[in-house]
Amino acid sequence: MAAAKKKQRDTPRPPGAHQTMLERFQAIIRRVASKDDDRSSLVTEIACVVGAEILEGIRRPGSDLNSVELARRFRTSRTPTREAVVILEKEGLVEILPRRRPRVADLSISEIREIYRVRAAMLGLIAAEVVRLAADEEIAELRVILREMERAAMAGDRDGYYWGNVSFHERFADMAHNRTLQRILETLVLRSLRLRRLTLSQAERMQRSLADHTRLVVALEDRDEELASALIKANVLGALKVLEQLAGGEGSST
Repeated sequence: MAAAKKKQRDTPRPPGAHQTMLERFQAIIRRVASKDDDRSSLVTEIACVVGAEILEGIRRPGSDLNSVELARRFRTSRTPTREAVVILEKEGLVEILPRRRPRVADLSISEIREIYRVRAAMLGLIAAEVVRLAADEEIAELRVILREMERAAMAGDRDGYYWGNVSFHERFADMAHNRTLQRILETLVLRSLRLRRLTLSQAERMQRSLADHTRLVVALEDRDEELASALIKANVLGALKVLEQLAGGEGSST
């Protein structure tokens, strides 16, 4: 697992791409964190910046989060930084243990299995809702995103494919027009983003993912509820198999 992550970090990126990745991650965290409107803008901003650094891999699993250093960096007291860390704990990016500094969450393979099995079930339900409720014009939007994913895959642009995948799933969930399902799925968003990026850094997995999404769009266009649900669940569980292989078996962590 560590070797795979190192390879991902060492992949050359175009100038400015690194900052763009952080900004994109921050936007996702900001959207998820906005569920509680009574939070201060500073607390949310700290959570977005630190959370984006976790998702980008700048802050490694198991590394400490020092509230004094964060307070110095953001020129504030320790209270807002602690509140920001609590937000990240609720979203599964940080662990807060008794009598120890908070640290970046290091998921065990058993926790990863739980996340992916729940996510597979939720996406299967969403696929069924999309088949029943989405307009043809909405499904056509997925075809547009899919073409961008194809171009990224052909160019070997793994970051481009990753963000296409994220956009596809965001729009896919919206098309279900089911706020309850979306809220449940959003509790897994930040936990799964790190893991999805790791699996899609594998060239073979990226090609399999593209094939799965292509078949999914066809099933949605054909209004085949059973097939669409089966395809999206198989895609997620296929990604889980990749993570299990990278982890090297039971008891390993990401």
